[in-house]
Amino acid sequence: MSEVNRGSRIGGWTRFVTARPRLSLLVALVITALAVFAGSGVGDRMGSGGWEDPAASSTYATKALEREFPASQPNLLLLVDAGGKGVDDPAVAAEARRLTERLAAEDGVVGVGSYWQTRAPALRAEDGGEALIAARIVGTEKEAGETLERIAPEFRGTQGSLDVSVGGPVAVRHEMQAIIQEDLLRAELIALPVTLVLLVMVFGSAIAALLPLGIGIVAILGTNAVLRGITEITDVSVFAQNLTTALGLGLAVDYALFIVRRFREELAEGVEVRDAVGTTLRTAGRTVLFSALTVAVSLAAMMVFPQYFLRSFAYAGIAVVLLAAAAALILLPAALMLLGHRVNSLDLRRLFGKGRKKPVPGDGTADGSADGTSGGWGRTAALVMRRAPLFAVATATGLVLLGLPFLGVKFGTADDRQLPSSAEARVVQEDIRSGFPGSPGGGLEVLGEGGATAAEYADYRDRVAALPDVLRVDGPVVSGDHAYFTVLPRGEAVDQDTQRLVRELRAEPAAFDTSVTGTAAVLVDSKDAIGDRLPLAAGVIVVVTLLLVFLLTGSVLIPIQAVALNALSLTAMFGAVVWVFQDGHLSGFLGFTPTGDIETTLPVLMFCVAFGLSMDYGVFLISRIKEEYDRSGDHERSVIFGLQRTGGLITAAAVILAVVMVAIGTSRVTNTMMLGLGIALAVVMDAMVVRSLLVPAVMKLTGRATWWAPGPLRRFHDRFGVSEGGSHPAVVAGATDSTGGADGAVSGAGERDKVGV
Repeated sequence: MSEVNRGSRIGGWTRFVTARPRLSLLVALVITALAVFAGSGVGDRMGSGGWEDPAASSTYATKALEREFPASQPNLLLLVDAGGKGVDDPAVAAEARRLTERLAAEDGVVGVGSYWQTRAPALRAEDGGEALIAARIVGTEKEAGETLERIAPEFRGTQGSLDVSVGGPVAVRHEMQAIIQEDLLRAELIALPVTLVLLVMVFGSAIAALLPLGIGIVAILGTNAVLRGITEITDVSVFAQNLTTALGLGLAVDYALFIVRRFREELAEGVEVRDAVGTTLRTAGRTVLFSALTVAVSLAAMMVFPQYFLRSFAYAGIAVVLLAAAAALILLPAALMLLGHRVNSLDLRRLFGKGRKKPVPGDGTADGSADGTSGGWGRTAALVMRRAPLFAVATATGLVLLGLPFLGVKFGTADDRQLPSSAEARVVQEDIRSGFPGSPGGGLEVLGEGGATAAEYADYRDRVAALPDVLRVDGPVVSGDHAYFTVLPRGEAVDQDTQRLVRELRAEPAAFDTSVTGTAAVLVDSKDAIGDRLPLAAGVIVVVTLLLVFLLTGSVLIPIQAVALNALSLTAMFGAVVWVFQDGHLSGFLGFTPTGDIETTLPVLMFCVAFGLSMDYGVFLISRIKEEYDRSGDHERSVIFGLQRTGGLITAAAVILAVVMVAIGTSRVTNTMMLGLGIALAVVMDAMVVRSLLVPAVMKLTGRATWWAPGPLRRFHDRFGVSEGGSHPAVVAGATDSTGGADGAVSGAGERDKVGV
């Protein structure tokens, strides 16, 4: 079959797109408009929690206490400042009692209590200048947030002679949600214009630069609509919106860069527009499809965890990845059909006297070489391969050293210190933390069920009080067959001693059924849930990634290399997370408060996202190396050629994605800052260190054995695998591996065109 015939053979759906490009774009425009409508207000329907395991003992105890003893689980705190008179002043006390009665009369508020009613020492500041009114707002996160919005303005500020501030867990969550949405809008306003400028610098053409941006906007709007639908079924974390924006722009840029670049290459070689689109989809299109699948699999692994915080990122990530790929493979070809050679229009470099004098970026001849192997990236690859052992050992050692701080990681829970220091909810919690007795927020509640005698309750209380990590035990408070004790630990709310105390309380025998909740108990259960399911999540990622990369390459060794090197590329991110956000280095510069630990779910989330993005770049590079190896059979030349053709592309895509993630990282909420800056670092390290240095060094060391596969697997790949190559190969089944075995044979992509796109 001739090159032109092979290049013009287009699969069914591709034929539809190229035959009716205007109709395709019109349908896409209508669907996008509907997505804008369907996704409006999605942020208001999201929650800001989701770190707990819904099936855990602590979650059960929390819900039971909410039901049986609402006052035991206050989520709303009013901090009352007596204005210098002291909280025991008769006039202050009278005003505070009236305020307490007003709060108790509000719909949706139960379990109202105050220092002036109970005289509980824990509700009075040690200096006597402030005291607390505690209550519980009932309902779901959304309902509680709506109730808070309604009542907070009536209680906040000056109330007679008192000054009142609103705090508590429900206020922390609500303020965090509002700040995240504000920060997300600011991040989009930063990222979109900067991305456009970078795309213009990469493409030169303003027309070509607008295409990736359009794909990204379609993916983001579509994902918001999907998330809006999911909120009707289950809880979704507001943090997931940040991932939607970052991946929507980042992956759309990646996929569009790859496709537009290949299309411009075909045009530069004199191919007709329709044939250029067909060849682009059959080559770069397949790579984009496989890349999207590998990223989606990495994100889908978070579905195995019970916390809706992690599951939310799976919902958002899978949706935005698939929508970005669909837009790149359907809308982009339609736009290219209509634009044709005009895709190179509006070369803005002419404004600077640098007209378009060089070939398209990444075409391999930008350096003037005929074979596309001797440009800057090609020379880098050649240098690395000449000194492969040195570069492999030095790079791997450096990455491992950067990851060493993660060995000292300590896991904790997110609290009010995630918020900026000026946030009202945080100010209230800081006042309570520093000015009130005991360990506010660090107490453990033990729920007793089944009924017991007063003597049995007293015996249990005395045995718990004798535990070495217990400061004091209050209670029991009894209601029918239920009772609860409040256990104050000697240590901090979630330190190792308090976590050990949780396990001791659960092991302590009693004449009634017990379950333990509290901040440390939730943390213990969350760590257990993640630890139990982590092997399954890692197994899903590894197995499916190995299979997908094998189907793309037909090699046994390349998938193993890809997984190992991608994991190694993440070490710098994890080391930086601990060094910066746990230990507090650069906290003053970045403007956050270090807490001495990392929220338990964040490393899992960051691994899944960063691993998927690393595979995204890895697939781009490997597919181009494989295409050239199928064509030439020269292993070293193929590696040099692949890096020369994709090095600039991957670097540009990584820089753009890093810009988007850094924009997300400007958030005033610490976890979002950590997510954005951490993944930005991982992306840059992967593109500029692993892909540029470690991959060519390792592929040099493995030689032609890189492409080996045993006979049964090779036949499996021949039947079910795919190849990016659309050209006639010079190498056919006669190529052998480094040992000369026939099993090393590589079937050329030109001899088969196995999957039509």
